[in-house]
Amino acid sequence: MSDQTPQQQPDTPDPADPDFDAMTRDIADVPAVEVITTVAVHLMSSAAVNLGLAEEGEAHKDLDEARKLIHALAGLVTASATEIGSYHAAPLRDGLKSLQLAFREASVVPDEPGQGPGEKYTGPVYG
Repeated sequence: MSDQTPQQQPDTPDPADPDFDAMTRDIADVPAVEVITTVAVHLMSSAAVNLGLAEEGEAHKDLDEARKLIHALAGLVTASATEIGSYHAAPLRDGLKSLQLAFREASVVPDEPGQGPGEKYTGPVYG
């Protein structure tokens, strides 16, 4: 046995010590449309889970959380639509409308048209 301890090579990155400078440069290279659509997809996915639309849906169903997520998604999609163009905005609008309708169906007492989550930004949603 030796009293010497192995020395870490200086070129070996330590996974516990992330390179924040590299990460900052990387995010700067991502186009805004990709950041916006990625955030929108995350909001959609989370809202769908909270609506009980995922596997084992009832275990994760939380309409209060779903309402908040759909409302935030509606604000993002509405505010960014002109910036990201219809090619990207149209599918986001479709997904948003689907979530709004799913929320209405999942609610024991559905909101009045125009009062559902995100409808202050999108207007009333009808099936």
